[in-house]
Amino acid sequence: MNEKTGMLQHTRFLLYFFLMPARRLYGLIGFPLGHTFSPGYFNAKFGREEVDAEYKAFPLATISELPQLLELYPHLAGLNVTTPYKEQVMHLLDDCDDVAARVGAVNCIRISDGKTKGYNTDVIGFEQSLEPLLKPGMDEAIVLGTGGAARAVRYVLDKKNITYINVSRTNSGDAITYNELTEEMVRTHRLIINTTPLGMYPCTETYPPIPYHAITDAHLVYDLIYNPEFTTFLQKGHQRGAVTKNGMEMLELQAEASWGIWNS
Repeated sequence: MNEKTGMLQHTRFLLYFFLMPARRLYGLIGFPLGHTFSPGYFNAKFGREEVDAEYKAFPLATISELPQLLELYPHLAGLNVTTPYKEQVMHLLDDCDDVAARVGAVNCIRISDGKTKGYNTDVIGFEQSLEPLLKPGMDEAIVLGTGGAARAVRYVLDKKNITYINVSRTNSGDAITYNELTEEMVRTHRLIINTTPLGMYPCTETYPPIPYHAITDAHLVYDLIYNPEFTTFLQKGHQRGAVTKNGMEMLELQAEASWGIWNS
């Protein structure tokens, strides 16, 4: 190979390297992220469908690190948002769709032409996974927790005309404390939804402190946690004869909805 030919090939390589389209990058922000299945779910999906993309976990100690993350990874095309940033992230975005604005929480961000827009696909995931399990008499619910995930849950319950009691560690205008949650409330509210991280890996021995002995076989006990598959909260509901549901299907449904938004 002569010098001229070598230089030509080197030039072609450089042109290919710098002009070839960048691999699409997606990710998850939150803290901590040791429990998440999202990278495994999406990367397996990309492999099956032969999509040239990658999904990474980006643990952020504070949500104020998001602008730096976007600068560091200019090829990011979309992000999912998990605890504790679903509410905090909203003020850092350029725009939000109507549902996310009404919910007051974002779990999906589309990044296009340097602009960020927030969406809430938790609403889609929760509604579609809950609907087949609803039975007559499940028109009153108890929502454990008041964070970003709880906002999506309440949005769906309002849509379905299911009334609910909000329960939190601290008393507020729209929530009672766990100490105020009575046996009678649990007995009559046949849909109980845990939106807190209590019981999530690695702290699997924890669970919401409610009167489980008031749960019956007419109840549906739903935990948004999916790791572990069968939390102590669900085990206690199962022991009382309740129908139980974890958050894996919700995760998959909201992930597919996010993928649709990123590619719309």
